[in-house]
Parts: sequence; structure tokens; C-alpha cells
Amino acid sequence: MSSGHSGSREPIAGIRAATLSVSNTSDGLHSPALSTHAPKRIALVAGEASGDGLGAGLIEALRVHFPDAEFAGIGGDAMRHAGCETWHHASELSVMGLAEVLRHLPRLLKLRREFRERVLAWKPDVFIGIDAPDFNLGVEAWLKQRGIRTVHYVSPSVWAWREKRAAKIGNSADLVLCLFPMEPPIYAKHGVDARFVGHPMADALPLEPDRATAREALGLAPNIPVLAVLPGSRLGEVGRLAQPFLEAARLVAESLPHLQVVVPAANQQCKQVLAPLLAGMPFPTPRPHLYDGQARECMIAADVVLLASGTATLETMLAKRAMVVGYRISPLTYRIVKLLGLLKVERFALPNVLAGEDLAPELMQEDCIPEKLATALLHWFQHPEAITALQPKYLKLHHALRQDASARAADAVAELLVGLGDGRREAEHS
Repeated sequence: MSSGHSGSREPIAGIRAATLSVSNTSDGLHSPALSTHAPKRIALVAGEASGDGLGAGLIEALRVHFPDAEFAGIGGDAMRHAGCETWHHASELSVMGLAEVLRHLPRLLKLRREFRERVLAWKPDVFIGIDAPDFNLGVEAWLKQRGIRTVHYVSPSVWAWREKRAAKIGNSADLVLCLFPMEPPIYAKHGVDARFVGHPMADALPLEPDRATAREALGLAPNIPVLAVLPGSRLGEVGRLAQPFLEAARLVAESLPHLQVVVPAANQQCKQVLAPLLAGMPFPTPRPHLYDGQARECMIAADVVLLASGTATLETMLAKRAMVVGYRISPLTYRIVKLLGLLKVERFALPNVLAGEDLAPELMQEDCIPEKLATALLHWFQHPEAITALQPKYLKLHHALRQDASARAADAVAELLVGLGDGRREAEHS
């Protein structure tokens, strides 16, 4: 729950960073267009793998509009392969946990200061910050104050927390590209230009995922009940959710003969937490299977999914699987959120928010206990007709989000640049 602030003093608490890996590739240089104008320069920042994928797709789509454009900034391997000159690797913004943030804070502040100066000196036609709001919104505000057009791609969850945050984001970005259709109207209230472009995940996942192929890939029998358990991708989440989630899975397994429980570990750190927990639990045969990654395959292979609230709920919906959503935050944080009235929605799981109805049970905080989770899970297994009834609703939402997001985002950026000429760089060359 970080908040974006304009200028150079926004909080860094949500930033994630790792090791320095500066690429000096020149992939971003292309043959000049048949024009007297200088090629467009587009600066971008992506701070993690999901943002890197969005950035790569956007770069490819922007080349349709600007074939000779130059791209530079902070990104991962996908953006570099798409032709972006990566001054820093995205992993440098990938710090987890308060202690990590504090330890890396001097380096992160120095990186941000030097990076924005380099962007300014490069004189881009537009700067595009992709997600990573704690880093990007401050950079966007600083550059916007100095006359550079700015875009923020992936809106923070203004619909869930403080709507007034939309106005602050508008102070940073000339244009906000939203993944969900309920977001632009919130920005419109505050006079911010925000466009719904769709969700790239909806473009990537098939409308009818292949359960049989997923089971084969995971080594699962084709005709047994399968429960996928995803207790989060961050250590804090896993620490709070793994125990009640796995206990719930054990209760379900005791009621359902032959149930196969699959647990995809998001990374090695999470696996180190999950493995001993699973080993110490008296599951009936077959024992749960712990995988390295393969979360999407586990979702598609499953009949029912138990998972933490977050983007994974959207992925499970797109996989057309019934789910139970659980979440716990620290008791202190929860009390503060409730006391200050920060949470503005009745529902917090993305499929429920998008549908405006309860497609999936939500068990938050004191309700997120093994017995209640198991009861909700068993309901799906015992009532397959209820799962069947979900499918047209899931499909409708999938179609709504399937908008060719990269192309629509590129169209909006191109529209922003139309009529602006080639900016200060052309003036300097005249």
C-alpha cells in the first residue's frame, strides 16, 4: 500500500532492487525513417519481470507508429531483446522487505537521481514508467516539471484505496494507461487523461485453457481431482498464508479420496519455507507435489485453486478455474486500514471486483483459517454444476480484458505525441 507523491521525495518502500547489471547494447538504434524529422526518443522504466514483459510488448507495438524510434532506460532481458538500450537492469529496482529497502535506500536514491538526469540530458519525446509506482511516479513528476511528456502504464489500485491518489498520479503523468475498465472513470473525476487498454494476460491466455495438456506436463493423472495451492509469491505472504492454506488442503484431502494437491513455489526462497511445512503435515496418499514455478500450469491443471489475493486471482479467472481467495496482513496494518477507512471496496479479489459480484469466496484476516477455507473449497468439488455456471461469466470478463493491450497502449502514446513535433531536440538542431 504505497502512495505516489510528486517530486523527488515519494516513498521508496515498494521499490524492489538487486544487483547492478548495466547493458551497453545498441539494439535500440535503427535505420533512419524517410523523414526530415529526428527519430522519436522514448525512455522507459520497468522494475520487475511483469513490467519488463509489458515494456517489450509496448516497444514492439510503438515501432508500428515510429519505425526508427530509439528506446532507452531501465528494463530486463525482454525489453533489451525488443531493442531497448538498458542503462540499468530492471533487477536493480527489485528489493523485498523493509529491511532490504532500508539497506539499499542510499543506492536507490542515487540511482534515481542519476537516472532522471540522464533521461533529461537524452531529451526523450516521452517518458513511460511501467508499474513500479514508488520509483516511477517521482521520476515522472520531476521530468514533467521540466517539460517532458510522461506516461504511467499500469494504474495503481486507486479503486481499492484512496481515489484522491488519482489526482496525484495525474500530477506526475500526462497520460495513464489502465489495465482495467473501472479505472479511467475514477481518473476522469480528477481531470486526468486515462485510457483503458486491456490486460496483456488476457491476450496471452487462451479462451479455453487445455487442462489435459497441463496435467500431462506436470505428470498428473488425467481423471483425479486436483487442488492447486498458491500462498503468494513474497516471503511475507507465504509466512502468513502457507500454514492455513496447507492445513485447509489437508482437510480437503481427507474428505476427497485420491485428491492431488499441487503447490507451485514462486521462487527458491518460498520453496524453502513450503518444503518443511509440507513434509511435517500428515497428508493422506497421494502426498502434495511441490513444483519449481509452473504456477500457470498448476492453475490450468487444477479443478479448484486456493490462492492469495492479487494478480494470481486474475490469472486463475482467465484459466477458467473455480477459486477460493484468502489473505492475511499484519494485525497492526489491518487495524490501521480499518481505522482510517483506507479500503474503499467491499470486494478485494480482482474477478469479484471486475464482475461486481462474488464469483469467488473471499476469506480475509480472521476468516482466513483452515476450517473455513476447506469448507469453501469442498463446496466447489462437491458442486461441479456451480463451476460450470461460472464459465460464461469468466468468458465475458476475459473478452472484456482481451483488447490487444500492447497495440492499444502504443496507439494512446502515439496520439499523445501527434502534433508535438520532435520536441526540443529538433529545436536544438535548427
